Amino acid sequence: MAPRIPDTAEEALEIGRAHYPPVGSPGGPSGLFVHEFDVGYLIHASWPAPEGPAGMPRDPGGSHVVIAKRDGGVTAVPNFPPESAVEVYRRYHRPRP
Repeated sequence: MAPRIPDTAEEALEIGRAHYPPVGSPGGPSGLFVHEFDVGYLIHASWPAPEGPAGMPRDPGGSHVVIAKRDGGVTAVPNFPPESAVEVYRRYHRPRP
């Protein structure tokens, strides 16, 4: 099956949901967000704050997901601030001469 090509940020978010646990589920994100840029949509999650005084911060690992506007391709990028994650994506997906 060919990847679905998103026409809007909402469609990209729907595609991106398949790459994260359900929002609000135990251990899942508290929200998913879309950062649109020229060649794709960066999907990134927010995580609930630790509970109680002994609550440890959530492991900062993981990744964001980019959905390409051109072909719907899905690429995992590091869990960096959005602009930095987009730059990593661009580095690996720049047009070849």
